[in-house]
Amino acid sequence: MTTPAGSGTGFGSVSWWGLSPAVDLQAESPPVDPDSQADTEHGTPELNVLLLGSVDGRHLLRTLARAALWPRRRFRFYVLENNMEAVARHMLIFSLALEDPEKMGLQERSEAFLEVWGNALLRPTVAAFVRAQAGRLARLVPEPDRLAEQLPWLSLGALKFRERDALEAVFRFWAGGEKGPEAFPMSRLWDSRLRHYLGSRYDARRGVSDWDLHMKLHDRGARVIHTSEFRRWRDTGVAFELRDSSAYHVPNRTLASGRLLSHRGERVAARGYWGDIVTGPFVAFGIEADDETLLRTSNGQPIKTAGEITQHNVTELFREMAAWGHPRAAQGDPAQVQGDADGSPEPAAPVPESFTVHFLSLGSAQTLHHKSCYKGRFQLLYVACGMVHLLSPELGACLAPGGRLIVELAQFLVDLRQEQLQGFSTRVGELAQAAGFAPQPGARRSQTFARFYKAGDSAPSHEDPAVGSGTPPPEVLAPPLEATNPPPEDLTQPLEGGIPPS
Repeated sequence: MTTPAGSGTGFGSVSWWGLSPAVDLQAESPPVDPDSQADTEHGTPELNVLLLGSVDGRHLLRTLARAALWPRRRFRFYVLENNMEAVARHMLIFSLALEDPEKMGLQERSEAFLEVWGNALLRPTVAAFVRAQAGRLARLVPEPDRLAEQLPWLSLGALKFRERDALEAVFRFWAGGEKGPEAFPMSRLWDSRLRHYLGSRYDARRGVSDWDLHMKLHDRGARVIHTSEFRRWRDTGVAFELRDSSAYHVPNRTLASGRLLSHRGERVAARGYWGDIVTGPFVAFGIEADDETLLRTSNGQPIKTAGEITQHNVTELFREMAAWGHPRAAQGDPAQVQGDADGSPEPAAPVPESFTVHFLSLGSAQTLHHKSCYKGRFQLLYVACGMVHLLSPELGACLAPGGRLIVELAQFLVDLRQEQLQGFSTRVGELAQAAGFAPQPGARRSQTFARFYKAGDSAPSHEDPAVGSGTPPPEVLAPPLEATNPPPEDLTQPLEGGIPPS
C-alpha cells in the first residue's frame, strides 16, 4: 500500500508542536484603549487572548519574552485544546520556562526544553527531570489551594472534574506509574507509524524525506532545515541532537496519547504515538530569528541549521523569560529596575502576577458565548490550522469590539498539495467572513497566517502585515488514522489504568 500524497495522515490526529513560527501576540492585538481599560485591576490595561490549538505555548512564551518592549499590560491567556495531554505539555513547558535559575541554568533549561518539546527520545537526565516535574504536578492538580500557591500563573478552574482526573492520570503516567520503556516503546511505535504511512515507499524513505524537504519545505520558506537533521528526525524522531546520539534512548512519554480503536468489533482504549511524522518541530523557532545574521547564506546555502537557530532562539527567549519567574523588581521600584549604561530607565521588569494561563474545558468552543464572562471579552483570537473548523459566529461573539483574529495556515503541512493549500486559504476566508470577520485592509499577503478584524467595527488604522485567507476541511488536516487503514497492532499499547482516551 502506498499512502497517497495529500491524505493528511502524516500530520496525525494529535498536534505536539505548531506549524508556524512563534508570534508576539501583543503585536497582533489592537492598540490599548485607555477609556475601556481604565477600570481594570490595579489600573493596568489587560490583554485577553483566546487561543485554540496553540499546543506548545510558543506564542505565549514569545509574548511574555517581548513584553518589556511594550507598555505594561496584564495578560490573560485562555487556552483551549482538544486533548488533556496537550494541556499537560503546556503546564510542563511553562514550569520549565519559569524554573528557578539557581536550580537549573539557562543552557540546561534550553536543552531540556528542546528535548521534551521536539524529541521522541530523551537523555536519562532530562527524563528524570520530566518524571520529577510530572510527579509534582500530579500532586498539585487535585489540590487547588496548593496549586494556586505554587503556580500562581495557572488556572484550571474552567476544567471539569473528570478532565482534572484525566490530567492527573497523564502526569502519573509521565512520572513512571508504569515502569520501564515497554510502557511506551517509542522507537517501535515511531517506526510502525512510519511504515504504515509510507507503505511500499518505506525502503525508499530517505528519498521520500529528501523530496519532502527540498521540493516542499524549502520551497515554502523553510530553507534553513538541513538535510541531515531532517533525515534523522524522520528516521528516529530525534530533532535536536545536542549530545552524542547514543545518549538518547529514554522514550519521551509526553508524546503519548490515548485513543479508542476498533479491535475485533470492540472499542478498545490504547496508547500510542499519533502525532506529526512528516514536518517536524523545526518551524516554530527554527526558520525565523531576530538576529538576522543567523539567516545568512554562503554560496546559496544557509550557514546555520534550523536546529542551531532553534537553540539560539529558545535560549534567548528563556533569558528574557527569567524576569517573569524571578522579577528583578522584587526590591525597589519596578519601573527603575532595568537601565542602560547611561542609567536611563528601560521598560519595567514584569512580575509573575502579571499573567495568567486559563485552560478551558475540552469542546467548549461553541458554548463560550453563553457565559457572560466570555462574551465580548477577548481582544485577540488565535486559531491553529487544525482547529479552523471551530471558527463560527458563536466564537466571534466572544471578541470585543475592534477585536482581531489570526489564523494559522497550512503552509508547512507537507501532505497538502499546492491546490489544497489554496483551498485551505479560501476556506479560512469563508469561515472568517461567516463568523463576522473581514480581512485587514491594506495588509500584505502572508502564506503563514491569515489576519482579520471583527466586521462592523471601524477598520484598523494601522496593521501589522499579512492577510491571507484560508482551510481545507478538518478531515484533510487530521483524519483518524484508522479511517484509511486499521492501525497494525504494534502501533499501539494497551491502556491499563493509564490515560483516559482523549
